[in-house]
Amino acid sequence: MTIKVLIVDDQMMVREGFSVLLNAMDGIEVVGEAVDGREAIAKVAALRPDVVLMDIRMPVMNGLEATREIVASDTDAKVLVLTTFDLDEYVYQALRAGASGFLLKDASARQLAEGVRVVASGEALLAPTVTKRLILEFSKLSTPPKPADPAGIGELTERETEVLVLIAQGLSNAEIADRLIVAESTIKTHVSRILVKLGLRDRTQAAVFAYETRLVTPA
Repeated sequence: MTIKVLIVDDQMMVREGFSVLLNAMDGIEVVGEAVDGREAIAKVAALRPDVVLMDIRMPVMNGLEATREIVASDTDAKVLVLTTFDLDEYVYQALRAGASGFLLKDASARQLAEGVRVVASGEALLAPTVTKRLILEFSKLSTPPKPADPAGIGELTERETEVLVLIAQGLSNAEIADRLIVAESTIKTHVSRILVKLGLRDRTQAAVFAYETRLVTPA
C-alpha cells in the first residue's frame, strides 16, 4: 500500500525538498503541504494522510498545538516531528502530545523514507540513540515527573512492566525478545496489551509514560 504523507513547514524550500525526496521513493506519495499548524489540521481532515511531517516553529499555530489536535481528532494519521536541533525543547513536548517520533531536518533521503515507513507501520521512531537521549534530557528539564499512577501501573503484569521499562530504554521488539529470551511475536503482544491498558497511542508515549511516572528514571 502507498503511504500518504502531508508535509507541514512554513519554509517553501523545506516543503519542496522533502516532497521531491519522498515522491522519488517506492510506496510513498506526498498528498499535500501546509504552511502552519492550522492549515495542517484542515488538510489532515480533508486528505487523510498516513503520516504528517510536522515542523514545530511556525506562525499562526505551531506544530505542538497542531500535534495535540491531530492526535485527539478522529484520524489514524501519525505525526513525525521535524526539527533543526536534536535537543529542541519543544520536541519532548511534542512526544508527550502524541507525536510518534522525530527526525532532524538534515536527515538523508534514506533516513527520511525509513522514518515515514516506521511510523506508518504503527511503530514509533524511538531509536536507542538520539531519541532516547532527548527523552532523558527533557524528562530532567521539563516539569517534575508525576507520581506513579497505581491504577495505571497496577494494571500491568510483571512481564508487561519489564517490557515497558525496556521500551523506555530504547530497545526494539527484536532486542527486547533477545533480552527476555522469548519470541518477537510475544513481545508484540505484550506491547499491544501495555498500550491498551495504559490508554497510550504508541511506543513513544509508553516511553514518556515510564519516565513521567518514575517507573524509569534518567541516568
